[in-house]
Amino acid sequence: EVRLVESGGGLVQPGGSLRLSCSVSGMTYSSNFVAWFRQAPGKEREGVASIYTQAGKTLYSESVKGRFIIPQDRLENKVYLQMNGLKPEDRAVYYCAERFGRSSADQDVLIADPYNYWGQGTQVTVSS
Repeated sequence: EVRLVESGGGLVQPGGSLRLSCSVSGMTYSSNFVAWFRQAPGKEREGVASIYTQAGKTLYSESVKGRFIIPQDRLENKVYLQMNGLKPEDRAVYYCAERFGRSSADQDVLIADPYNYWGQGTQVTVSS
């Protein structure tokens, strides 16, 4: 059984940084994408960053590009979300998710529906 567990959320001041961690275990796909999504109260779930783990190719939403980074540690089966320059509008529950990937050219990798496995989420609050 595939299991994803997020950690690292918390309260941070505007302009600060946080690093979220996603531990992936179980029978994951041999070729996959892992992505970070977030959902703020009253809003739809938004994909913010994805990584094609075999090649390390990444993609970011416009809302976080230049501020967030999605590195991975393949030996530890972990994917991180390094969040810098946090803004109050980044406040949300952050989820990591996994889906099968044919290649790094797959489309819609920031769309939630194709993702089969999800973590439980971790809260990020940005406030002074």
